[in-house]
Amino acid sequence: MADRAGYRTGFIGLGIMGSRMAANLRRAGFDVSVWNRTTEKAESWAREHGGEVAASPAAVAEASDAVITMVVDGGQVESVLLGDDGVADGARDGLLCVDMSTIGPGEAQRIGAALAERGMRFMDAPVTGSSPKAEDGTLTIMAGGEREDFERARPLFEAMGELVVHAGPLGHGQMVKVINNTVAVINTAVAAEALLVGKQAGLDLDALVTVLRGGSGGSAMLDLKAEPMRSHDYTTLFKLEHMLKDIRLCREAAQAVSEGRGEAAQAVGKGREAGDAPLMEFLEPVERILADADERGLGEADFAALLEVLEQRAGTRL
Repeated sequence: MADRAGYRTGFIGLGIMGSRMAANLRRAGFDVSVWNRTTEKAESWAREHGGEVAASPAAVAEASDAVITMVVDGGQVESVLLGDDGVADGARDGLLCVDMSTIGPGEAQRIGAALAERGMRFMDAPVTGSSPKAEDGTLTIMAGGEREDFERARPLFEAMGELVVHAGPLGHGQMVKVINNTVAVINTAVAAEALLVGKQAGLDLDALVTVLRGGSGGSAMLDLKAEPMRSHDYTTLFKLEHMLKDIRLCREAAQAVSEGRGEAAQAVGKGREAGDAPLMEFLEPVERILADADERGLGEADFAALLEVLEQRAGTRL
């Protein structure tokens, strides 16, 4: 696939992340056809980057060797791939679909099976890194699916990401992604609480953050979110409502794994005790914090806005 200009790529979904990812494909020399629910957004993107605007997801498929979707949830992925005038309606046999949204492992496997029945290939390849890394093409991409499909998609992944990992079979990319996002948001909530305790204790917060960053309490989320939280700047890098969706997907997937452990234990005569303990116990309190923030109208803000809930609970403002 040396001739990137001859590799026709479709891209569906030009939101905060998708618009930047598709732009990196164009910069890497790929021919790109785009479709977005808001036609004006697709036309504006094409004027800036030089791609073609397709009339429908089916038209994207007709013009493409591979189609990437980057939308909000599993329902939207299913709609654009399998719905009326969707990708499957315009696809030839063997078309590779790569979903880079975050929809959870179960949905990825279900959609992949439906596409396979129609002679199409499918990979789940969610990303992490938020909009700055989408902008400069340094996302982390975790892909699930067959190795041959991964190799076929690798040039596309490498145009959009810096760390590209084949996570395993279909659905494993999604599982890695929702675990990663859950760890990230729990980390952010703990960092917010640390700042609030420091504030209540009268600490120099500059000193606290400096020590945390230089010591064992340091993390990517501390580096990325500490200053925005201190200044209450919730400029959106990753929407709070999307993080809430992802952490709920993780809870559902962890519950399915836990139930599977219980069934396995029962099958070998050990009762259900081995599967009774919940997985990722720190997830639920953070889910409640995010849900509270979403109910307060902060869903469109960056997920660092979870601080607002913690400030109210603590009776302290940074």
